[in-house]
Amino acid sequence: MKFSSALTFLAAAGAQAHYTFPKGYSTGPVSGEWEHIRTTENHYSKGPVQDVTSSAMTCYELNPGTGAPKTLSVAAGSNYTFTVDTSIGHPGPLHFYMAKVPAGKTAATFDGKGAVWFKIYQDGPSGLGTSSITWHNDGKSEVSVRLPSCLAPGEYLLRVEHIALHSASSVGGAQLYIACAQINVTGGTGTLNTSGKLVSFPGAYKATDPGILFQLYWPVPTSYINPGPAVATC
Repeated sequence: MKFSSALTFLAAAGAQAHYTFPKGYSTGPVSGEWEHIRTTENHYSKGPVQDVTSSAMTCYELNPGTGAPKTLSVAAGSNYTFTVDTSIGHPGPLHFYMAKVPAGKTAATFDGKGAVWFKIYQDGPSGLGTSSITWHNDGKSEVSVRLPSCLAPGEYLLRVEHIALHSASSVGGAQLYIACAQINVTGGTGTLNTSGKLVSFPGAYKATDPGILFQLYWPVPTSYINPGPAVATC
C-alpha cells in the first residue's frame, strides 16, 4: 500500500513539473494566452511529445491548420520571450527554430511542413563530468531569444522547444515541450545563410540521436550533443 502511494505521489509530482508556453512578448506588453502563439495540444494537460516522428513535432497544435488569431511584429536583432506555465520543471536543452512563411501564405495559414526550419539558438549543460550538472534554463518562468539581425523581413513561425532528459535513458523517454509563435520580422538585412541548415519537423530528429537518447544520471555524462542542425548565424 505504501509502495502504491509512493508511485501515485511520484506520478503527480511528474505531472506538476510539465509546462506550456502560452504567452509571448518582445518590446511591448505580454500577450494574452494563445493570442499570437498557436494553442498547443497540451494546453490543459501540459504533457510532452515523446514520439519524435509524430506530426506534433511541428508546432504541437491542438487544431492544426487553424493558426493563432494574431501575428506579432518583432524587429530583427531584438529579443522575443515566451512565458512558461508554470516554469521549466525538468533538466535539458532549450532550442529555438524559425521558418520563413512562403509566398502565398501568412503566419496564420502556414503549416510549417517541409525542410523550412533553421535553428537560431541552443544551450547546453554546465558541470559535465561531475555530480552537479545544471542547465541554463532550469526553473525559468520565461525563456528568451535574440532574433538574428540578418533575417529577411517578413512573416515567420518561431518555434520554442525544450527537451526534458530526466527519463531519456530509454528510447521514447525524452520529453519535448513545444510551441510556435506567429511573428512578423521587420528591419532585417536578409543576409542570413541557412544553406545546409534547413530541417523538417518531424524529420530533424531520430529517437536514437545522442541528444535525445541520453543517460543523464549514471554513468555521469561527460559530453552532450544537441540534436538537429548547427545554429544559423549572421
